[in-house]
Amino acid sequence: MTISSMTGFARASGSADWGSWVWEAKSVNGRGLDSRVSTPSALDGVDHAIKAGISQRFVRGSLQISLRIEMADGGAEMSVNEGALKVLMEAYERADGALATGAALATLMSFKGVVDVGAASVRSLADNADAIAALIKSGEEVLDQLKETRLEEGRKLDILLSGHLSDIARITADAVAFAADQVTYVQAIFRKRMTELDHDGHVSEDRIASEIAVLATKADVTEELDRLLAHIKTGHDLLKSGDAVGRNLGFLAQELNREANTLCSKSATLDLTNAGLALKSVIDQFKEQAANVE
Repeated sequence: MTISSMTGFARASGSADWGSWVWEAKSVNGRGLDSRVSTPSALDGVDHAIKAGISQRFVRGSLQISLRIEMADGGAEMSVNEGALKVLMEAYERADGALATGAALATLMSFKGVVDVGAASVRSLADNADAIAALIKSGEEVLDQLKETRLEEGRKLDILLSGHLSDIARITADAVAFAADQVTYVQAIFRKRMTELDHDGHVSEDRIASEIAVLATKADVTEELDRLLAHIKTGHDLLKSGDAVGRNLGFLAQELNREANTLCSKSATLDLTNAGLALKSVIDQFKEQAANVE
């Protein structure tokens, strides 16, 4: 199993004795599943079938699916909506007091929906069961192709994201080694400052030990490192699942970044700080790529 990207493109075409057609499908990133299907208005059955096919195949992404049809007769058939034209002519006569003829009639016929060129031929397909079946089959084929291109992009994302998780694991391992010296470093710095400030030894050893214990607790990053390692394992598990894990990967990136920020804020050594900054850099790359996952 592999993850799927939200970006892809597919194209399918076909022909029959009544004409030819072309399906095109484009997909980009989206918060949810947003699909726009553009088919001739007369072919509602095709439109509904393709929308159903989209919901069966995809979970996230912004999709644009379009169907273009060329009739064998060139689509030159003309139809006039006589009812609409009559309403417009009567309105004109009431307003002008004269019959709509010549230029006036031509203007009324130019209104949208009054004269339709080629649409009647396409509308005739609605009663052609074989044509509808062929268009739906071709539309489903373009959806399958789109799904495959998204999976191919997902395979590339899988490699990138797995690499980022491996880099995060490597830097975390370095941070674990640096963190081992953190408490000792904090203790040494505190004692040095106390020696510089308390020349006469007024502060008791017990008080110094108590303050060192407090500072050591605040500087302890064991929990942050443990959570980072747990998040890395979760990331690999998500990538292996093959499900639509884009949202989960986004949430994981936020949690990884939270632990890296805390690591930097608690750091008392330059090495641990640099490790935290390196983590943030890789996590940002991980988050950017995760935004492309379905």
